[in-house]
Amino acid sequence: MTPATEEAVDTLVETATEIGDLVERYQGIKELEEVLDVRLREAKAEIAKTLYEGRSWRQVGDLLGVTGSRAEQISRGAR
Repeated sequence: MTPATEEAVDTLVETATEIGDLVERYQGIKELEEVLDVRLREAKAEIAKTLYEGRSWRQVGDLLGVTGSRAEQISRGAR
């Protein structure tokens, strides 16, 4: 993880753990987890689509460390 990413994660976790009521804290963390899952999947899809411009899916897969078919799946936001 890069220092900037690590700092962002720390900030999110610290903010969530500041919620006083434990039930609200749990619900807030659960919601944060769900939102981040969707938003990060969308971000990865955009990266894969951009990398695909002028390349094959196999080449994109090589860049991302996955197979070409997995790179294409990522571009569609598939899990």
